[in-house]
Amino acid sequence: MDLYFSPLACSMATRIALYEAGEPANYLEVDPKTKAVRTDGSDFNKVNPLGLVPTLRTDEGVVLTENAAILQYVADRFPRAGIGSASNAERSRLHQWLCFIGTELHKGLFLPLLDRKAPQEAKTYAVEKYVSRLDYLDNYLKGRDFLLDHFSVADAYLVTVINWTMATPPIELAKWPNVKAYYERLRQRPSIARAIAEEFELYKAELARKKAAA
Repeated sequence: MDLYFSPLACSMATRIALYEAGEPANYLEVDPKTKAVRTDGSDFNKVNPLGLVPTLRTDEGVVLTENAAILQYVADRFPRAGIGSASNAERSRLHQWLCFIGTELHKGLFLPLLDRKAPQEAKTYAVEKYVSRLDYLDNYLKGRDFLLDHFSVADAYLVTVINWTMATPPIELAKWPNVKAYYERLRQRPSIARAIAEEFELYKAELARKKAAA
């Protein structure tokens, strides 16, 4: 399968899931600005007209978009990895957390803070409106190792999003000790440590290219 990604973007969650499952994939880096695929210079927009990562092309040639859907696909595709759900009730809980991370944290809180073109008023509003979601998450994670009763693709997504706090000064993890402890603990997990290390190097290379082109 082919995973189209950009370094340290939400697509990293799928990389973590695939590493956790021990399954191979072709990782195709997409330039966030030009939307060119770095391996061959092809136009990523022809794969996904929205130009958004992650985008996954399955072994059968089906193109999937949207992070939650792709993560659920990977979990279902490799059930022995145990990163999905074991029952209908647990599947609903997994879907609940994927939706919460995607809407309340990713799009609601972090997207405005990471958008260089967003006015300061929009960033301030995002923090005021959505910071309570971190309060909710901190309370939920008290005494828990994972979002479900085991590591799942929801954890892969949550760690990816929390990792963005290194670029969002208004969000200081020390204010949410359970979230901070969760993040620091899971960063040590081999699949996550590997994904972050690899994508951080790719991100630095991306920044160097931008600086050289300026």
